[in-house]
Amino acid sequence: MSQTEYTEVVSQEFTVGKVDAGMAILLSPDHHLIEFPATILPDGVTTGSIINVTIERNHDEERRRRQDFMLLQDDILAQFSKHPEPPVISLKSVTQTSAIITWKPLVLHSAGLKGIDVYRNGQKISLQVPLTALSAKLSGLEVNHPYTLHIVLRTTAGPFPSNTLSFQTHTLENLTGLNISFGPLAHPSEAQPLIALLTRIGAKYTEELSTENTHLVCVYGRGPKFEKAREWNVPCVSPEFLRACEGNGRVMNSSAYYVAPDGSASL
Repeated sequence: MSQTEYTEVVSQEFTVGKVDAGMAILLSPDHHLIEFPATILPDGVTTGSIINVTIERNHDEERRRRQDFMLLQDDILAQFSKHPEPPVISLKSVTQTSAIITWKPLVLHSAGLKGIDVYRNGQKISLQVPLTALSAKLSGLEVNHPYTLHIVLRTTAGPFPSNTLSFQTHTLENLTGLNISFGPLAHPSEAQPLIALLTRIGAKYTEELSTENTHLVCVYGRGPKFEKAREWNVPCVSPEFLRACEGNGRVMNSSAYYVAPDGSASL
């Protein structure tokens, strides 16, 4: 307590007029009536008893509660005043006609995410990106063409744009963008020569099929991978497609090598 702080203790005499249902009616010497909780009266107090009520200001408790309130205000300000962090996107892969961009988990703090918009060459495109997505695939790009890409987070705290990426799609002679997954083949041993072929042309393959794959190579048009590929619009082609790409030194038109759902490959 500071030296200038003064605490006055006030004591007032009352006569108990009535005690009923947990409340007591107290009468002061100057005939003022007040209601007082009977539960905190001394034991044995009844109608007609005379009591003294002492009132003292609790400065220590005031200071504690004021400090707690200010700490709460600081916590609220710290929690709800932070803006979302702008996303940082990177280029994962490029082919002749597509590109995949990725970003780390979004840091929104207390803001809510309303949408993720993708901009190509400064223009917003109609690409639906799930709010939980950490990547986006752009298709239908022109061969050997320069592009810029960025995304914008639409949040309850406003829009937050990412960095802008610049890249150029591959030429038809660049086979490194091929990302193959293998479906049912005529014989399991057939996969090894095809994997060696992919290594020679600088392409890659994955065991599992995803939307990042450029083609599904198979000879039978059935099975879970085949159905997923059709659902995701991943071309299903015969092994001859890879041999033709290597032999011609360029990415061939996959339509000539499609595997139909009945299992036949159009060669």
